[in-house]
Amino acid sequence: MKKMIACCCVFLTLQFAGCNNSSTRHGTARKESSHPESSAAANAIPSNASLVNQRLVIDLRPEARIGGVVRAIFQDSNEVLWIGGEGDLFRIDKKAVTSYDLKDDLGNGVTVKQIVESADGVIWCGTTGGLTKVEGDTFTSFGEKDGLISRDVWSLAADKEGTLWIGTIDGVCRFDGRSFSNFEIPESTPDPTRGVTSAKIVHCITVDDRDRVWFGTNGGAYVYDGAKLTRISRQDGLPGDVVHNILEDSAGNVWIGTTHNGICRFDGQKSVNFTADGIVGGNEIWCIHEDRSGNIWFSGKYLGIYRYDGRTFTKFGKNNGIDSPGIMCIFEDSVGRMWFGGAGGLFRYEGGTFFRVKKDGPWK
Repeated sequence: MKKMIACCCVFLTLQFAGCNNSSTRHGTARKESSHPESSAAANAIPSNASLVNQRLVIDLRPEARIGGVVRAIFQDSNEVLWIGGEGDLFRIDKKAVTSYDLKDDLGNGVTVKQIVESADGVIWCGTTGGLTKVEGDTFTSFGEKDGLISRDVWSLAADKEGTLWIGTIDGVCRFDGRSFSNFEIPESTPDPTRGVTSAKIVHCITVDDRDRVWFGTNGGAYVYDGAKLTRISRQDGLPGDVVHNILEDSAGNVWIGTTHNGICRFDGQKSVNFTADGIVGGNEIWCIHEDRSGNIWFSGKYLGIYRYDGRTFTKFGKNNGIDSPGIMCIFEDSVGRMWFGGAGGLFRYEGGTFFRVKKDGPWK
């Protein structure tokens, strides 16, 4: 893990305990308080590789960012905020900010792409190193050796029955808490513009109010109702077939963001393409979120952030405090604050203002 060495830093030497044939590792967490004068304790999450005397440098400057790139934001049922990105998983509660340095089974740092909570209250992270189960300070990692179709996880969702749906670079798996089973989705055409040549990649998974499972692929959107898998593509009104994000809103409409052709709203029979109609700019949509007031927020590459209130679109960008070339995740917490993560770190929208959130907060 690389950290910027600054005037105010702490060097921590960690011992990683190896354990044969086990994907569970225990350790002490590296805690970084929201107050820069507070002391820091250390904790890395050991992996299957046995690493000895790993030296970490923790940047405790007040201006230090929460990761260079934030890919996932989630608040669990205990109102703990989880933030994942390249190398780190942050846990923010009322007492402290705790940072976990995640590694794969080879000792390499991983990127956290998705965070969800299953029906039993367990936190799960989809990473570039597999699927990680979080229980307190105990982390259990699952990879190909456990039955996961690929360790490169791109999407993750939990349905009402407690089943985890895992989208990877090589297709979809289901996990019932005991074993993995593959779920077949037709292959599509690789998209060379993404730097990924897989024909089976699943960019996103969403579970709607009827417990149907939606999948975004290079060949359009698929929806599974428990018995039948149905494809929705350009022929059905989508602006493009490379689907990056899917959201069902409170009215039952499905919003679909594509990689090359913008965003549309689909009511089950027809779609409205807001990008083709010139209402919004940008073609590459990365995330879509509905807040408690029914506003639709979405963002993408060099797009800034859009908010749609059902009548008008409002765009926010650098002049509004969003200094990022691309926002990758949007989340609303239990008190109605909007959080945004992407290249450039973590941002929050509150009281009509955007501001950057750093390691010392503000969290309240």
